[in-house]
Amino acid sequence: MNHPVAVRALDTFVYRCPLDTPVQTSFGTMLDRPMVVVRVTDQDGHQGWGEIWCNFPMVGAEHRARLVDSVFRAQLVDREFESPAAAYLALEAGTRVLALQSAEPGPFAQCLSGIDLALWDLCARRAGQPLWRYLGGDTDRIPVYASGLNPTAPERLAAARAAEGYTRFKLKIGFGAERDLANLAALRDTLGEQASLMVDVNQGWTLEQAREQLPALNRLGLGWIEEPLLCTAPWSDWQALAALTDIPVSAGENLMGEDRFREAIDSGALSILQPDVAKWGGLSRGLPLAKAINDAGLRYFPHYLGGGIGLLASGHLLAAVGGDGALEVDANPNPLRTELAGALNRVEQGMAALGDAPGIGPLDGLAALEPYRVV
Repeated sequence: MNHPVAVRALDTFVYRCPLDTPVQTSFGTMLDRPMVVVRVTDQDGHQGWGEIWCNFPMVGAEHRARLVDSVFRAQLVDREFESPAAAYLALEAGTRVLALQSAEPGPFAQCLSGIDLALWDLCARRAGQPLWRYLGGDTDRIPVYASGLNPTAPERLAAARAAEGYTRFKLKIGFGAERDLANLAALRDTLGEQASLMVDVNQGWTLEQAREQLPALNRLGLGWIEEPLLCTAPWSDWQALAALTDIPVSAGENLMGEDRFREAIDSGALSILQPDVAKWGGLSRGLPLAKAINDAGLRYFPHYLGGGIGLLASGHLLAAVGGDGALEVDANPNPLRTELAGALNRVEQGMAALGDAPGIGPLDGLAALEPYRVV
């Protein structure tokens, strides 16, 4: 497929939405929801939209927008590339030394990812095709699951999402065995035996803590346990943990680079891989990676926790590659997500349909988010 791009403008927009109920993880608390949006415009006036991961630290959103404006714009605007993937390679090469010099490979990778998402959206819109089809998919229907259930009364939020059509739910744990188990029991009592339950430790355990905690979890029929260890832990530790449990082990949102993901695929420790296209790789790297995960007999579940644009891009990628994965949808209220997520706001029996609109779909909700725009 030929998808040349000639960018004439690159713009960023930063949004912040305060939270009535802070989002708690094992490593910290989010007091607001940030979103960094990227817009690219080509020589004919076509536009594409992307999103840059920026959840932590809380000041990171403005910083990433400034990186795009001060570093990436000059390397992208008024240049022509044969494809978004070619632009990705050029921008990666052109910023490699600066990313190392500033000791910020993560923020640079995230900025590049958001730009890449915008370029692919532009190409699909220009072609008049939904992104999932433009990327080679044959259906717009995808499974979804409700994520980000906090350790404080998670059954209340889960019940609300179940009433909306969700059938899969992921709880944040790592707050002590007593609290974690009580929350899982409350979720099971509220949702019933038919609901799928998963847990996310957010890198909160050592291997020794995992040895202590896993026996109580092993008998609960969990769909997976996510990031029980640090993403930098040696694969021998991940393999030792996997040997302690029949619960599928998942990770990937904090891995970066083809080599690291290949190690993850080859490790034998993971059943599920969860790369985040707004955090590393965009679609130019995310599409072949997702296919490689499925081809290896593992399961591709895209990680996502942010605004609606990145969520839509993640859903379109999942629809394009297929498999038996599901899209992560934050269960917590967030207008930066719901005003933009369109069809993903409608869930029936654990499924959503992305539709046939060009690109990632209409983004009319941006106008309603103006009160939250800070840059």
